[in-house]
Amino acid sequence: MAIELERVSKTYGTGAATVTALKDVTVAIPSGEFTVILGPSGSGKTTLLNLIGSIDTPTSGGIRVDGVDVGGLDIDGMTRYRRREVGFIFQFFNLIPTLTALENVELAAELSAGDAPTRARDALEQVGLGDRFEHFPGQLSGGEQQRVAVARALSKQTPLLLCDEPTGELDFETGRRILDLLHRLNRDQHKTVLIVTHNATIGDMADRVLRLRSGEVVEDLHNRQPVAAGELSW
Repeated sequence: MAIELERVSKTYGTGAATVTALKDVTVAIPSGEFTVILGPSGSGKTTLLNLIGSIDTPTSGGIRVDGVDVGGLDIDGMTRYRRREVGFIFQFFNLIPTLTALENVELAAELSAGDAPTRARDALEQVGLGDRFEHFPGQLSGGEQQRVAVARALSKQTPLLLCDEPTGELDFETGRRILDLLHRLNRDQHKTVLIVTHNATIGDMADRVLRLRSGEVVEDLHNRQPVAAGELSW
């Protein structure tokens, strides 16, 4: 899915309490590109991801995804877009504590067509949790909960994956495994993948690296020779 942002700004609050999270961001991301978004805490990375995913709306400017004005969708349109087009890996998991790992993933899988139970099981197998189907979030480590969150996004089989610190709670080897999985989905299934991270090394495997500072894009680099996830070290 191709993404176009035209002078996108996002502010919160009013008057003296106004905070500018993004300022006049203009960028075009071609369909099938693997993009890493870097920047310090408070630079606007997560805000940018939330706007593209229609979790939030811009204060000004335009966002188009495959030609659709995402910023101008009504509530029903935003819901359909999030269900059908976007797989979102949240930084803080957002798992439902009263549902098992499998049930958490099935709940997301049911939002798209097809055999939800099978897709949920396959997604958990992909992230190495085939033996944790019946465990509740409280019975899982932080890294395992993160992998359930990844599986939940994968189970929807959407053309766009938005990943907010997908390796933040993972050990090194598991982190590389998840990055390799995202890379293969990008290459083999032509999914557009955006990863927000503070880990600059992950940028080495991207087609493109956007660096944010104080809500603005301060660097836009294209990698001529992206490396494989297995070659990363941090």
